Amino acid sequence: MSAVDEIPLTHLSDKKSHHATEAGNYFVANYPPFSFWQKEQAFAVEKVLDSPAPKDIPLGLYFHIPFCRKRCHFCYFRVYTDKNASEIRRYIHAGMEEFTRYAARPYLQGRKPLFVYFGGGTPSYLSVPQLQELTNRMKDLMPWDEAQEVAFEAEPGTLNEKKLEAIREIGVTRLSLGVEHFEDHILESNGRAHRSGEIDRAYRFARSLGFEHINIDLIAGMMNDTTELWQKAVAKAVEMQPDCVTIYQMEVPYNTGIYKQMKEEGKVTAPVADWETKRAWVSYAFDEFVKAGYTVTSAYTVVKNPDKIKFVYRDALWEGADLLPLGVASFGHLGGIHLQNQADILPYIDTIEKGGSAIFRAYATSPDERFIREFILKLKLGQSRPSYYKAKFGEDVLTRFAPQLNWLVQEGFAVIGDDLITLTRDGLLQVDRLLHEFFMPHHRHARYT
Repeated sequence: MSAVDEIPLTHLSDKKSHHATEAGNYFVANYPPFSFWQKEQAFAVEKVLDSPAPKDIPLGLYFHIPFCRKRCHFCYFRVYTDKNASEIRRYIHAGMEEFTRYAARPYLQGRKPLFVYFGGGTPSYLSVPQLQELTNRMKDLMPWDEAQEVAFEAEPGTLNEKKLEAIREIGVTRLSLGVEHFEDHILESNGRAHRSGEIDRAYRFARSLGFEHINIDLIAGMMNDTTELWQKAVAKAVEMQPDCVTIYQMEVPYNTGIYKQMKEEGKVTAPVADWETKRAWVSYAFDEFVKAGYTVTSAYTVVKNPDKIKFVYRDALWEGADLLPLGVASFGHLGGIHLQNQADILPYIDTIEKGGSAIFRAYATSPDERFIREFILKLKLGQSRPSYYKAKFGEDVLTRFAPQLNWLVQEGFAVIGDDLITLTRDGLLQVDRLLHEFFMPHHRHARYT
């Protein structure tokens, strides 16, 4: 019996009561939890970088652009709203110096990225010349001609026709619009910089430019939202007919503005919808999109044409692809090693300019941790084939996780058939809290970040 099987299940389901949203991370983005990553393990990254380039591991690039017009009250990413053009230029130069050094290392030399991702912050905050300078230098170091996807996050209020044309020209294939909601009062009270009119203008012009994949983000459970307003937002999103819609349930991590206010006021419960309400709202949205011809493809996404529209960044990363992280606070994964860069912009830039490594912390995963990571992350897709894990990892998940899977079935969260584990709608809507059942004992009940 494995260590995972020896611990008692927490029996998270309690269908008799509603659970208020409290502070802390809900969304499981990686494994093991970030709180276990350590500065002392950064040496492991250097060891990997000196090893030969692998022939069978896809490579992705991630560049973090930490600039925004405003900081949203629910934002927990590393962002800055006070940087001028010269400071932004210095940051881009530091990022490209970091990239130049990586590209020359044996593990990365000569490799071409399968996917590229620009995250933030707000990548679309950059001016057209800044975007062109950044991407031209990146392509010189690692050409994108074989990339299956170049993804780019954008805030609607930062987009105009000239900038959208530039984003298309630099090779972006997946444009993700951070819409979140369509009601101006909701946007304003949650600290969003854009308004509904900017969403409409940006989306219409982006659609006319022929982007291969336009995604819009929505958030269920924002402050001051109501069932009526949420249903109107879903109707508007259905009317727009984007290629993909990503729907998150509002969480309140510790470094958000909402949490800081809660702490000052001595409150435990966040001023947002409870978890049962948020799940009901997402389920409603799923139903409305299915009626319109969409397919539910994960715990967060509906896709108009799943045969054509893929999310390469997510799928490759969850299957163990290398991800080279560039920029302040960015996360990555190289040769089985998780790593994160320096979390503050000035120390990040100073370190790079002085010739040092920007890596802040790392974690060398074991084969067993890599297996668990892939199993739990891909469970978010709603279906899992045990034969896949037997072939790739030599693990029989039906035996290894028998107590956990039996519990999911008993609680109505999953159905197990012939070589197929399928989450029910109820299981899919709360998969992130259920995933902790599959963690190793010492990773459970620990702070996530």
